[in-house]
Amino acid sequence: MSKISQFTPMQEPALHPKRIAVIGYDGVQALDIVGPMEVFAMANFYLPPGVPPYEVVLASPAGGAVKSSSAGGLVFGETTALEQLPVDLDSIILAGGSETGLRQVIFGSALLDWLHSRKAVTRRMASVCTGAFILAAGGFLDGRRATTHWSSCALLKELRPQIEIEPDAIFVAAPPVYTSAGITAGIDLCLALVEADCGPQTALAVARQMVLFMRRPGGQSQFSTSLSIQTNATPKLRKLLNEIIEAPADDLSIPALASRAGMSERTFSRSFRKETGTTPAQFVETARLNRAKALLETSDWSLARIAERSGFKSLDTLHRAFLKHLGVTPGFYRARFGSDA
Repeated sequence: MSKISQFTPMQEPALHPKRIAVIGYDGVQALDIVGPMEVFAMANFYLPPGVPPYEVVLASPAGGAVKSSSAGGLVFGETTALEQLPVDLDSIILAGGSETGLRQVIFGSALLDWLHSRKAVTRRMASVCTGAFILAAGGFLDGRRATTHWSSCALLKELRPQIEIEPDAIFVAAPPVYTSAGITAGIDLCLALVEADCGPQTALAVARQMVLFMRRPGGQSQFSTSLSIQTNATPKLRKLLNEIIEAPADDLSIPALASRAGMSERTFSRSFRKETGTTPAQFVETARLNRAKALLETSDWSLARIAERSGFKSLDTLHRAFLKHLGVTPGFYRARFGSDA
């Protein structure tokens, strides 16, 4: 029996559905479309009595087939043209995409005019990833807090200084406009919208069914920082960085790391900071913290055992690291994000 078949879908209420239009275009990021649509579709299985279901429509400026930027050129079949969408849309979600695709849809279509025509009658407008550039081009984000993919935040600020960019946010709610960070963060945003519409129990059921965090811990910098550090490092140092991440409980003292890198301690420390922008000790602590977080989320091990397996010398050291970087204790983190949360 499949997981989903164990649950009995709610009878569809005799209420007007919440109509949501997800807007794509040639060059769109496929997951920016599929992720949000799946969240709302799954929510319909768990709606409490009296809450109207979601009706999601995939649309594009001219309608017809839309070719995504994904490898192999994944094509979305027949999309609905903007002019054919119903007037009573509850929400409009703008997917992100390639620079070419965004330029074409912003400057070569009637999308911005259509968005302005719907502004007064649509409850929410939202963007996924670089879809924020569409909202920005239309002036919808001026004077508001917003975010986008971490690698595009500086460009968005440069193009539209009127926007208050929050580069570390997974998503930003500035009603009636909502923006989310890179790609999968659109799923986090849509889970939050479902929670606001249908209550926390429905959102939690969707998150569990899709094997997601109800609320993802931390911000997008925790992903972008480690990735950029590894990208900027030389191949030799990159190998060592990967080894640190894979085995954070090893001896990762400066003498041990310098020996593995074939350098003197002084040269190693200087080269590490130059190539990564951080110190070896800071990188090691982050790797150990990430391992501890993963173990707290997925295991029922004692905190002492988690401290040991993550490379922290003691339970007290683990506590101090969590309070320093996350502002919470390991026990609180497990209660919030563990498998039984």
